[in-house]
Amino acid sequence: MSIVESNCTLAARVAEIAEVAGYLWERGWAERNGGNISVNVTDLLTREEAELPALETRHLPRRLPAVAKHLFFVTGTGKRMRDVARRPMENGAIIRLHPSGEAYDIIADRIISPTSELPSHLAMHDYMRAVRGENTKVVCHTHPTDLIALTHHARFLQPGVLGQLLWSMIPETRIIVPRGVGIVPYEIPGSLALANATIKALADHDVILWEKHGCLAVGEEVIETFDMIDTLSKSAQIYLCARAAGFEPAGMSKEQLEGLVPVFHLPPWQD
Repeated sequence: MSIVESNCTLAARVAEIAEVAGYLWERGWAERNGGNISVNVTDLLTREEAELPALETRHLPRRLPAVAKHLFFVTGTGKRMRDVARRPMENGAIIRLHPSGEAYDIIADRIISPTSELPSHLAMHDYMRAVRGENTKVVCHTHPTDLIALTHHARFLQPGVLGQLLWSMIPETRIIVPRGVGIVPYEIPGSLALANATIKALADHDVILWEKHGCLAVGEEVIETFDMIDTLSKSAQIYLCARAAGFEPAGMSKEQLEGLVPVFHLPPWQD
């Protein structure tokens, strides 16, 4: 019996990941093997499951002390989200970090190589664990067409510009993405330079746009990360539809956005 078949709580979490993987594919955000998901599942495994023998051990490019001995479900390298949705354990791996934080073991149920962006994901998890505590467990990266399109415009790469524009398209965006959007200038996908820039942006944001590449969101639940990206995508669609119709959308005013703050207990507007 596999680890997922014997652990109902873990099975439910893997099913949630599979559900979101399906949404990413259905939205057209996961061409071929585009995107990746990692989830901290340490608290879902029994001691015996957490100590399963290593199927394979691999070293990491940096030490990650805050997530030493933690366990993660990660989507596999070269794996398609549509396949993760149908057969998550054939297209993902459960890994365990060494006590040193310098290597990891693949422990179940077969040797599936984790996403090539695993070092970046784990570096973000390490940062979040050290700074935010234990509740932020998910890193979700995908390729929303409309949001990526906006990062091709130099104006939207300036700090705060795109985030405030997206907030202004519909009230729900200010409510569902209260910390706005961070922007990371182009870096090589999967590189530690990209991870480092993203970690810096995560100090102020839960959603990061990578110039000409994609979007990354962090949160407590995998569906929460999807919802933030989905809501931002709706705002981008409203903006682009208005532009396609030949006009610049007025957007909600600063006063209208500030009116949401006391009602929904949001962080204040920042220019």
